[in-house]
Amino acid sequence: MPDDEHLMAEVRRGSREAFEALFERYRGPIWRFFRRRIADAARAEELSQDAFVAVLQNAKRYEPRSAFRSYLFGIAWNILLAERRKSSRASAAIDPEELRGETADPDSGIWVRRALQALDPDDRELLVLREYDQLSYQEIADLHRMPLNTVRTRLFRARMALRSALLPEEKGNQS
Repeated sequence: MPDDEHLMAEVRRGSREAFEALFERYRGPIWRFFRRRIADAARAEELSQDAFVAVLQNAKRYEPRSAFRSYLFGIAWNILLAERRKSSRASAAIDPEELRGETADPDSGIWVRRALQALDPDDRELLVLREYDQLSYQEIADLHRMPLNTVRTRLFRARMALRSALLPEEKGNQS
């Protein structure tokens, strides 16, 4: 199976098959990226399509400075920011159904979703990128144009805030 950079090089040369392979590889992750942040599933699908259209339209200018996955999520991030500006929402809601996943106890899923919603929106976004979208620390740093150590620090802080939200009884025991 060819790697992403090889496929993108083929897309630059006009290969429809290479584009279809990239689309099949990333359509699920990109749709989930939008679905976690956009309440309307149909709109999330449209934005996903926009991301792949942008890849196709900009294929000739693509330069493999980092992993293709980072490039694609960067496009998705920019589309999301444009959507947020257009709809004049400061932050988009994370879809609770998507975050639930496969938990045996539905109450525990509700507990985690509530704790996530209680976090600062920037912290929540970093956690979702790392834990749900499974971007690497470097990919998150590239996406948000921030130093790698800043990403590490902010993720640590976000995890501690989530832990505090999930285990409120420990607050009183810490002295």
